[in-house]
Amino acid sequence: MSGAGALRTAIAALRGGRPVRIAGPHPLVVAAVETATQEMLDLLDPEGAAPLLLSGQRAAALALGNARDAADPAQPVVVARCAWLDAATALALADPGQDLLRAPIGPLQPQPVADEDAAKAALALARAAGLLPALWLVGDAAAVATVPIDALQPGTAREVALVARAKLPLDGLPETQILAFRAADDGQEHVALVVGAFGGEPPLVRLHSECLTGDVFGSLKCDCGPQLKEALRLIGAAGGGVLLYLRQEGRGIGLANKLRAYALQDRGLDTVDANLRLGFADDERDYAHAAAMLRALGIERVRLLTNNPAKEAGLAAAGIAVAERVAHHMPTNPHNADYIAAKQAKSGHLP
Repeated sequence: MSGAGALRTAIAALRGGRPVRIAGPHPLVVAAVETATQEMLDLLDPEGAAPLLLSGQRAAALALGNARDAADPAQPVVVARCAWLDAATALALADPGQDLLRAPIGPLQPQPVADEDAAKAALALARAAGLLPALWLVGDAAAVATVPIDALQPGTAREVALVARAKLPLDGLPETQILAFRAADDGQEHVALVVGAFGGEPPLVRLHSECLTGDVFGSLKCDCGPQLKEALRLIGAAGGGVLLYLRQEGRGIGLANKLRAYALQDRGLDTVDANLRLGFADDERDYAHAAAMLRALGIERVRLLTNNPAKEAGLAAAGIAVAERVAHHMPTNPHNADYIAAKQAKSGHLP
């Protein structure tokens, strides 16, 4: 099976609570803390010896860290197994929503990470599956899926396939087409709206990450819904351009984890600290799929509609030249002013 097909299969297996092998110089077999039941864990690890792998960000929130790596929250941390560390207790450790509800858990003993690259790849797989970055390391247990470590490395080139195309009349906009692309690696489906015509010049392009709460329900906690509407208006006013609607909910952490972050924000954390406490980086997105979609549309240079320098850098790293960055400002409201301020102060978004 190709690396791309193997990744899709591995994501499905991990979501289903099944073990997955990370193939590389030092293979790992892992099962997700969030989906593996106690019965599955007993089957995979009858001796009760499987340690727990956590992201460095989550370990830092729990005041854990390997002695060598304690100062670097990017480093994965392995916690030794003990008799009371069962499936339910591990989930209570992994889910920060339970931090204020559970009794103290411990003592927890970090131990050396045998292969840092394999551990990082395993955590990347959990994130790609939309799961909390916490995994059981189940030794040599039989796995139902295998994914090569190379398929999980950051910066890996991505491929997409055009699977459907149709006209889509939109209020107040020039003639528009909607195109659906399917990613070869993880199977996610992304959409491109091609608006009007751009006459060979670098088109105005907006990379818009999916936001169910803002785009569909009109949430006031973020500025995503207004950004989407204004981006389409600006593209139409320019005579044409492209909006890519990317399946990267919650800055790449997935819908369920985004709602967990919302719950942490209700307790006083800002949007960046909430993501870190969940065990993620403040922004888990990459733009390799976006670049592949643009290339499929014959676009190599763009005028990018954004206030986020990471989008410009991400496209450039994936081979798409940004001829101009066009500012994209939205008014704040009492519910999202702190959210926007945190993105500017901590994530480098431009005011």
